[in-house]
Amino acid sequence: MDARCYHAYKRTARTAVFEAYRRLASDFEAVIVEGAGSPAEINLRTDDIANMGFAERVDCPVILIADIDLGGVFAHLYGTLALLSESERSRIPGFVINRFRGDLELLRPGLDWLEETTGRQVLGVLPYLHGLHLDAEDSLASQQGVVPATDTEHIRVVVPVFPRISNHTDFDPLARHPQVDLHFIDRDGIIPPADLIVLPGSKNVRSDLAWLREQGWEAEIRRHVRYGGKLIGICGGFQMLGMQVHDPLGLEGDAGSTLGLGFLDMETGLELEKQLRNVRGRLAVGDTEVSGYEIHAGVTRGPALTHPAVFLDSQRDGALSGDGQILGTYLHGLFDRDTACAALLHWAGLQGPRQTDFRASREAVIDRLADAVQRHLDTEWLLRLLNLKAA
Repeated sequence: MDARCYHAYKRTARTAVFEAYRRLASDFEAVIVEGAGSPAEINLRTDDIANMGFAERVDCPVILIADIDLGGVFAHLYGTLALLSESERSRIPGFVINRFRGDLELLRPGLDWLEETTGRQVLGVLPYLHGLHLDAEDSLASQQGVVPATDTEHIRVVVPVFPRISNHTDFDPLARHPQVDLHFIDRDGIIPPADLIVLPGSKNVRSDLAWLREQGWEAEIRRHVRYGGKLIGICGGFQMLGMQVHDPLGLEGDAGSTLGLGFLDMETGLELEKQLRNVRGRLAVGDTEVSGYEIHAGVTRGPALTHPAVFLDSQRDGALSGDGQILGTYLHGLFDRDTACAALLHWAGLQGPRQTDFRASREAVIDRLADAVQRHLDTEWLLRLLNLKAA
């Protein structure tokens, strides 16, 4: 959808949003809702479902959080408050300032002014945490480009950035691996030589497949495989590797079918019921343990599936080509487990790949953030706001 169509569609979408909220609220003691963008986008106030419109509908308090590293933090908070309606302002008991660098005492006069002027509390000032690598959400902008390897012995991995790319956190372990030179190639980008090309997930497989062809990627991928390079397709990227992708119900756009890249003898049909499950098993490559999750509307069938890429506990998944060059899977989190990542990098041509404990490093990052929040934010106040007690 373009922006105008999307804003018209929000009147339909909000029904699903509030149904989801009611379902969660019936199952859990507290629901924390993250807004999107600014709560003071007054030109978009009608039919808002992501910020104050949601808060007004479900009657919940709102905490304003501002990033001081962007500059103008007091103008952001004061100006946002001024642009809200009286009922919206009454929902805001306090503020949080995020990513502060320097001496807090130098900020104190501004904090005192903000509290005195607005009559609201500053609940905390969180410090800027250098080198904090958190999983991203829907945006790949901060990761696009090149993530260079730090080891002299390394391989080059290339990922096309589809316009509707999904689950791009699949590549976080590769971005942090010292032996991987990772290239994200966007629109009109030059495709460098690579040891491994990975086609990522997609929110709209047929449209992204058309984009891939428009960018000249199909010919480049065929040349890459012809000269011995390895190719992986994950979820939507896996579906692209087959003979055709069918969307008879028009779930992702106009109903119809699209020719796939034809590397694997299989076809995919998009169906109404989405597959969603946590899975674990063993990779056909390296016979090592792997785990992750599936989330897809497509059902894939064909002879290629008789040579699976992953042997799950309860079934088989994906396909591995007869020559061993091409691997496709529905498994997100393919590289998360260190042994699986090492096995796939070795398959792709890296001699002596290191095992890096990505999951442990991710947990350490989350613990570091949690410690900073505990130290610099009035969490007791937040628990009272949520009618909860400290554990």
